Amino acid sequence: MIFRLYNTMSKQIEPLSPADPGRVTFYTCGPTVYDDAHIGNFRSFLAADLLRRWIESPLCTLESADGVPHAGPRRVVHVMNITDVGHMTDDDQADGGGQDKMVAAAQRLLDAKKSGKLPADAGIDPHDPFAVAAFYRDRFLEDARALGLKVAEEARDDPSLMPRATDHIAGMARVIRRLLDDGAAYTAGSPGSRAVYFSVEHADRYGKLSGNTLDKIRGGAGGRVDDATQQEKRHPADFLLWKEDRTHTMRWPSPVDDWDEGYPGWHIECTAMALDRLVPGGLDAARDRHAQIDLHSGGEDNIFPHHECEIAQSCAFTGAPRFARHWFHPRFLMVDGKKMSKSKGTFHTPRDLIAKGIDPAAIRLELIKTHYRANADFSMQGLKDSAKRIEQWRYLARNLMLQAKEGFVEGEADQRLVILAIQDVLSKSNSSKNAITAISDDLKLSSLFAMVDTLANAVRGNPALIVSSVAHTIPTEPMDNSDALESFNSQEQLPSKTMAALHLIDNILGVIFRPLPKSQDTGIAVYLPGATPSDEVESLLTERHDARKSKDFARSDAIRDQLAAMGYAVKDVAGGKVEVAPKPN
Repeated sequence: MIFRLYNTMSKQIEPLSPADPGRVTFYTCGPTVYDDAHIGNFRSFLAADLLRRWIESPLCTLESADGVPHAGPRRVVHVMNITDVGHMTDDDQADGGGQDKMVAAAQRLLDAKKSGKLPADAGIDPHDPFAVAAFYRDRFLEDARALGLKVAEEARDDPSLMPRATDHIAGMARVIRRLLDDGAAYTAGSPGSRAVYFSVEHADRYGKLSGNTLDKIRGGAGGRVDDATQQEKRHPADFLLWKEDRTHTMRWPSPVDDWDEGYPGWHIECTAMALDRLVPGGLDAARDRHAQIDLHSGGEDNIFPHHECEIAQSCAFTGAPRFARHWFHPRFLMVDGKKMSKSKGTFHTPRDLIAKGIDPAAIRLELIKTHYRANADFSMQGLKDSAKRIEQWRYLARNLMLQAKEGFVEGEADQRLVILAIQDVLSKSNSSKNAITAISDDLKLSSLFAMVDTLANAVRGNPALIVSSVAHTIPTEPMDNSDALESFNSQEQLPSKTMAALHLIDNILGVIFRPLPKSQDTGIAVYLPGATPSDEVESLLTERHDARKSKDFARSDAIRDQLAAMGYAVKDVAGGKVEVAPKPN
């Protein structure tokens, strides 16, 4: 079945039709590294990663620009930018009013340093916004890799896949100069505080993505942009490309001759970086060929003004009728049915959750399990459920590995049919119940989840399918797609064939064959993944140890029950230590 995906531009589900289905170009608006990215940010990034993984899967069939089905193989060139300059605090306005977020981050860290609240591992100078950006960029990459973002892994060997805005100022200046030469941009203001604006009246399709047409827009409304700035613009919706400001902490030579130094607007960076990295030959070739990219993603809050402005300036630069063929925007993430709130304790970052012993794969599954066009609701109970689900899937994988190694144990006919069911799923038939058909229809995952759950439950519920010890270690990364497909097609043994299918599935989901969280040894106890050390728990364990040593078993049992009520299961192990695990539901 041809893969069809909702396109924010056309407002309908339609085939994803890249110019070259063998090489899909994909740009994702990444983080502004002024703080740790939260789970709402990562919901959008993981949705893009899921989409990318599905497009790369041999189970996915695309439609070429001329309507011909393309079953692969294919490569997705995925670029995610790192914004480390020019993103202003009032980013809901095209003008980008307020303070540069990197400058604001530097001030926040400086205040934290003065109050003694600066993280112990933050060996940075809060006065240096470049150092602040590097600090949070590195932390973002750690989180992204822990959650399985492929582009972050690929950037280890090819950093150009995650370009930094500060490394592309020259490219932004080239685009701005060309827009000035073509009359799509203009200069305004007094010496020392001049600006380059994009003229939205030069973009005849401005507003098509968001619905904010020019007659509806008043740029800088609400006092975010001062009256003087509004008066110097030709149209209220014109947006900033460059600001002359020699006092700005982060500044570079201006694209306009004889101007003082300044800094770029937020929107221009994505045009420069996307075209430079995704179009062979870079910016010059993009303009000469009227280039377009295949796919562009970002959170729904990016639709306006950011992506609307990107389209206007990019099309003006390249002369193409569109910047991207397809636009992908995941919805917002709620926490316990409400917006995230630090004051209410519902503001979570991946690194905070991982520090509590939570498996990163569980975080990933919790953030991708809801369809991307529905508002997701994150909860700690949902996170526990996702962790339990992944453990069941890994239990399935361990059993399949052992069956393949030791020989399939014949069971009842219906048991064999359960395992055979996965082959039907991978047959690419047009059955409405087929999980591949469901994913091909706007990236719906529920059928795929249900199929793996059914298989896992069949293994757990049928002793005949369980062989030897299930403590066997599964791989920490999935088999390559091409190898998994070859194994699936060539294997005759059911467990081996099913295991290959599981690898194909996890190359899409990215949650089964992952590095497992490590246990934490505090001296008195070994905390298994999901159990987090705390002073209170350590104190109770010490008291329990002393009670057992003095043979006060009644007190020891009472403390065990108290820990169980707190959500911990304790088990005495060799060496006089205690194994602490999350208490099963």
